[in-house]
Amino acid sequence: MNTGWDRARTVADAVLYEGYLLYPYRSSSRKNQCRWQFGVLGPPGAAEAGIGEPAELNTQFLVDGGAAIILLVRFLQLQHRQVQRAESDGRLVDVGELVSPGGHWLSWDEAVEREVEFGPLNVCAPQPSWTLPLLVPGGADIEDVEGGRLVRTRREIRGAVTIEVERDDGLDRISLTVTCTAAPALDAQEAIATSMIGTHVIAEVRGGRFVSLLEPPGPAAAAAARCRHNRCFPVLAGAPGEQHLLLVSPIILYDHPEVAEQSDGALYDSTEIDEILTLRVMTMTDEEKAQARATDPLAAAIVDRCDAMSPEAMQRLHGVLRNPHTGPGGAALVPEVPDGVDWWDPSADRAVRPEVDAVLVGGVPVARGSRVRLRPSRRADAQDIFVAGKVARVTSVHEDVDGNTHVGVVVDEDPAADLHDWYGRYLYFAPDEVEPLDPEPLSTEGGSRCKS
Repeated sequence: MNTGWDRARTVADAVLYEGYLLYPYRSSSRKNQCRWQFGVLGPPGAAEAGIGEPAELNTQFLVDGGAAIILLVRFLQLQHRQVQRAESDGRLVDVGELVSPGGHWLSWDEAVEREVEFGPLNVCAPQPSWTLPLLVPGGADIEDVEGGRLVRTRREIRGAVTIEVERDDGLDRISLTVTCTAAPALDAQEAIATSMIGTHVIAEVRGGRFVSLLEPPGPAAAAAARCRHNRCFPVLAGAPGEQHLLLVSPIILYDHPEVAEQSDGALYDSTEIDEILTLRVMTMTDEEKAQARATDPLAAAIVDRCDAMSPEAMQRLHGVLRNPHTGPGGAALVPEVPDGVDWWDPSADRAVRPEVDAVLVGGVPVARGSRVRLRPSRRADAQDIFVAGKVARVTSVHEDVDGNTHVGVVVDEDPAADLHDWYGRYLYFAPDEVEPLDPEPLSTEGGSRCKS
């Protein structure tokens, strides 16, 4: 396995366990009694009955010159751990908790990682399409412990993977659907037991490359815009520059995502900051830590890792301090404030007035109050796809130290638009990413100034 695969798997593991177990990692915590994760594929009809999640996710992505693809479908299979206590007469009785000199255990729903590989699939075959079955058997394991035993049981997981290939502007557009095909469930407990949890896909192309859907090259932009997605989105995985790996994720990511190098291990708690979460674990009482260890093996690993963390490791979690005034090679990024002038003094930079500045877009001055339609093209942020085509109100126009102009906006459909404007939480776009909607040029009365 190359470095790109290692990197993709590391991110995929974070996706797999996103929200799996939440601080304080104890079964008594209400948020751990009502567990929820992204990417759950439930039995058919479960979502409509209100007892589970929809049965499928689907996406489309583009391949340039590929000969074959390999798909790795990954998910968690629920595993129920039932604690049984040994009675004096030799009987084994189901209990919620077992405490003995040998350890502390709770009855709990754990999870087992599953990977099912498909391929290589020849995407160059005439009108290729496949519907492939996915099966993970159920089973039971027994672990004897002091004072009783642990019985772990798993329900069978059934699913299907459908792949269809068609040409689009000289590229192969691949439609991928992953479906849970379990028998209809009677209740929520049965639904989650037969669900595919945290479902995502890692794809590899041989003999070609995947096309970024976030930043597609010009010739592929129209085909990328025609790709459709439901409950997931594909991004380039592996190291920057590599285009042979793709991660189809139920969580929105950017191309070539990575886990921060300062992070020593997973915390599973919905993108919480590692340092804060680690400090919280360290402040738990011994009794609380014992309860967390008894809840889940992964919770026990978190507590043990935090207890053993060195001061150097904790310092790394605090982040990396970089000089905001210099770039690579020490090049200046932020102008120096003149001697004798405080940085907060307006005279430090009288040339910047975002509240009245304007920018010409198609010959129309755009400034605070202008209405525009958003046409994001640079795709620096994956969430731009949610506002593409939306109408927005301009709040400010800024120019950075490199001379680039940025238009601050709030989206009309956003119910919190006025609040965002009040505290300055704007979305920013380049002038060529906004389309003026005001029929007449904006009046410059009151001091508005245009930037060319």
